[in-house]
Amino acid sequence: MLGLKLPTDPRWVNIVEKNIEEILTDHAFCEQKATSTAISLIVSFPEYTELVQEMTALVKEEISHFKMVHDIIIKRGWTLGRDRRDDYVIQLVKFFPKGGSRTTQLVHRLLYAALIEARSCERFRLLSEELEDKELAIFYKNLMVSEANHYTMFLGFARKYGDRKEVDEKWQQLLEYEAEIMRNLSKSETIHG
Repeated sequence: MLGLKLPTDPRWVNIVEKNIEEILTDHAFCEQKATSTAISLIVSFPEYTELVQEMTALVKEEISHFKMVHDIIIKRGWTLGRDRRDDYVIQLVKFFPKGGSRTTQLVHRLLYAALIEARSCERFRLLSEELEDKELAIFYKNLMVSEANHYTMFLGFARKYGDRKEVDEKWQQLLEYEAEIMRNLSKSETIHG
């Protein structure tokens, strides 16, 4: 369903289990960045009323996910660590050239967001199935559904606002590019890395 060209190696969960505190901190900041992305889309493209409405709802949902992760961190006696570089996203956003029309810029941002949500969904599914920590396994299973909905929403908006054939071609090219990025990742306890 997600269309990802390279699935995550299930052994990535073994890396995660060695440092649950680290994955939770990384996850919390992923939720914060998703909130910021939704706000940025509202600020950058206010004339797209339907998009603004959906991004407003998304801001509320993503910040509630941040709180949920933060609550787990606190419950376990930890504190939220500092944010760190997300090498996955840094590499991903180099794919499309800068510039172009406002519509092109919007479509590219929506495709990036769709792919990030798709990869998060795939990772959450893996965590829900493979983590020995049953509390976290259930938590990630519940979040997996949200990520899948976000992925389809972003991809749907890209197809709505851009030329469908062109958007689908760009989407396939981006999926291929992302698979190459993933070949060098899955070696750390981060949601995307």
